[in-house]
Amino acid sequence: MLKICIATLLALISTGALTAEGARPNVVVVMTDDQGYGELSCHGNPVLQTPHLDRLYKQSLRFTDYHAAPMCTPTRGQFLTGRDAARNAAINVSSGRTLLRPELPTIADLFAKGGYRTGLFGKWHVGDNYPFRPGDRGFHDSLWFPSSHINSVPDQWNNDYFDDIYTFNGEKKRFNGYCTDVFFEEAIKWMNATAESEKPFMLFLPTNAPHQPHWVPAKYREEMERRFTAEKYPDLDPELRKKIVRYLGMIRNVDDNIGRLEAFLQESGLAKNTILVFTTDNGSTFGKFYYPCGMRGRKTDLWEGGHRVPLFVRWPDGNLGQPRDLAGLAQSQDLLPTLLDLCGIAKDTEFDGISLAPAMRGGSSIPENRMLVINYSRMPFEFDYPSPDSQSRMRREGAGVLWKRWRLLRDRELYHLDEDPMQTKNVIGQHPEIAAKMRAKLDAWWDSVKEVANEPQRVIIGSDRENPSLLTACEWLDVFVDQQIQVRQADRKNGWWELEVAQDGEYEFELRRWPRESGLALNAPAPADVVADGVLEPGLALPIRSARMTIDGKRGKRELKSGDQAARFTMRLSKGPTRLYTWFYDERGEPICGAYYVYVKRKPKES
Repeated sequence: MLKICIATLLALISTGALTAEGARPNVVVVMTDDQGYGELSCHGNPVLQTPHLDRLYKQSLRFTDYHAAPMCTPTRGQFLTGRDAARNAAINVSSGRTLLRPELPTIADLFAKGGYRTGLFGKWHVGDNYPFRPGDRGFHDSLWFPSSHINSVPDQWNNDYFDDIYTFNGEKKRFNGYCTDVFFEEAIKWMNATAESEKPFMLFLPTNAPHQPHWVPAKYREEMERRFTAEKYPDLDPELRKKIVRYLGMIRNVDDNIGRLEAFLQESGLAKNTILVFTTDNGSTFGKFYYPCGMRGRKTDLWEGGHRVPLFVRWPDGNLGQPRDLAGLAQSQDLLPTLLDLCGIAKDTEFDGISLAPAMRGGSSIPENRMLVINYSRMPFEFDYPSPDSQSRMRREGAGVLWKRWRLLRDRELYHLDEDPMQTKNVIGQHPEIAAKMRAKLDAWWDSVKEVANEPQRVIIGSDRENPSLLTACEWLDVFVDQQIQVRQADRKNGWWELEVAQDGEYEFELRRWPRESGLALNAPAPADVVADGVLEPGLALPIRSARMTIDGKRGKRELKSGDQAARFTMRLSKGPTRLYTWFYDERGEPICGAYYVYVKRKPKES
């Protein structure tokens, strides 16, 4: 036993996981949403001031060629598992393509196994139902909201960033304050309590800011209105300017919260032995319109501005050397194996990413000849019903390949960033040997993932872990209905849910156009709602007169009366995989749309 303990201690010391005091480091990962590389004053932003992030920049190792996916869910899944989006199944922000493969261990699973307390405070976006929720994926504690943003379809109706209802350790609870302030405040309370228990912690703190809708406290909006004036940008559309002002105001608020976090770490004595990571999930929403930071493109683009993002890592007690820039290609799936190495936790699973720890310690550099593939599925805006041709299916030709300073995009465009940083000159015809080398990498990568890249994941209904369940149109396979405004506007789409029935039994279904908490009838319009920083437009009425559903080979139909809030069905289901289909019809029997909300409950067995 003594030999084993000594061997373990030597292993931890050799990896740098123990400081002089012998304590394992804490980990804090802050990931903002839709903030681009240029939305930092340390990166030259001409109007936005981010003093706290600038200070962190000066104290950190800074990865200058670090890449996320061009949209948020793929980045989050890659960070959480260290696997490519094509392998972990979280390839899109909606459309049934956000669900992170349940069999893959996450950063929370691995850190919990390594003796850490794990917490998630903020945006999750890789599954809203069992077995995909934070508590199902290794997080001991979690405060979060569903889907892509606050005010998404499955979110609490009319949540508006202020005094909202979130899910805290499985229970809905109202929290007073602005969303970003709440997530930081609750995370700080959690860190303080965990530190007092003398247990190391791993905190993932992903903000929803500055994702739309761009609701922001007035003082930040007013500050940015003073700085981002029409005189400075006379050619900018006034409505676009208003959006950018709010967007930048949200980032100013994030920066203030970084200051609060830093003050807590310093005052609590945790700063020196805490690995603090700051990054963002994709390129800028608005940078191309006012400050592209020397890059072409924006969120969702394969050009550099769509996926090159900041990555700052600070660990004062980690023997990482002086703050400095680190060159070399790196990407979001590298973070997990890197953090495991830094903390001395066994990497007993496969990763597509590599550990950056050797380069951070100065013993080596990121491999110069490294080649990366970026791929994700696109938004199925053109499809009102599921289709095998939907853009939300990942395809080989949707990829970008990165090698040194070369970029092969969609297998038809080749750019060299040193000679053409704005990627305006396609030189694929002049460099066939470079294109062939990068294409070979793409082909080998696609051959390794093509059988699983578009495999749907299934929400489980009837489990003791989640019963009842709320299914929403967010999970309609290959159809995009993700925003409460789409429900208000009566987006006439339909799709199906890929499900797994946990056990045989009687199941009750409620098909709804509006969520329960709205109190609205199926055929009623939603009133306009004044919220903290704006007005929600009135919702359109739909002439719903009947409903139908099909699941597990069972069919049901209901005629409805004016004032009914739901169409209710009871079905006996068998354990196993299935699909759920729903329809609403008008008085002529013409289909209108599917049920945006379906509440499912397995009835208790009769004794």
